Amino acid sequence: MDSELILTQDGSHTLFVPDIDECYHSTFGAIGESTLIFIQSGFNCCEKDKINVLEVGFGTGLNAFLTLLEAENRNKKVFYMAFELFPLSVEKAKQLNYPEKVSPEKRFFFEKLHTSIWGEEVPITPFFKLLKINADFIVSSLPSVYDLIYFDAFSPEKQPEMWSQKIFRKIFDHCNENAILTTYCVKGVVRRALQNTGFVVEKLPGPPGKREFLRAVKPSNADFTEK
Repeated sequence: MDSELILTQDGSHTLFVPDIDECYHSTFGAIGESTLIFIQSGFNCCEKDKINVLEVGFGTGLNAFLTLLEAENRNKKVFYMAFELFPLSVEKAKQLNYPEKVSPEKRFFFEKLHTSIWGEEVPITPFFKLLKINADFIVSSLPSVYDLIYFDAFSPEKQPEMWSQKIFRKIFDHCNENAILTTYCVKGVVRRALQNTGFVVEKLPGPPGKREFLRAVKPSNADFTEK
């Protein structure tokens, strides 16, 4: 998809996609949004020392980069699997200013996230291994089980098929007990789909420009029959 580089209010970049009239991140702050929703409310709440992460929508690589940095800070081993149907070009990715905003000395690793081969497990750092899948998540099988899910697809208005109970059921069935799913979307239809799948869902205070977001947890010893 064609995209345009824009600056958000916290000084970090995002991309605007004219064809669907939507940005990859909040225009109030890309880094601020990702840090709160996916790192502080997701990664940092996972108590395991080895964490399997599933990201739905690799996009700009911002969530992966922030996770890489936090894994190193916390001495946690991360296997990070990300699905993306429309990968950014490496040239476009290199224009993004995320390393300069959070860790300038780690730009090499940010670029390596984008230059690594699709479909192969690639060690990015001693703490972070990446597997990028260039495929449609809807029809793809999941080869592993996960402790943490970043659900970061385009909005339900733009990609309604991505936010169905069927999709969340597929994720639920590939989650370990106490797995955490976070997403920026707080719409009632999404919350109910997560709940009907078996997740325990809560609303949390959102980043600037957004009142709330959702965090969902798969209960321990979940014994759930789909409604």
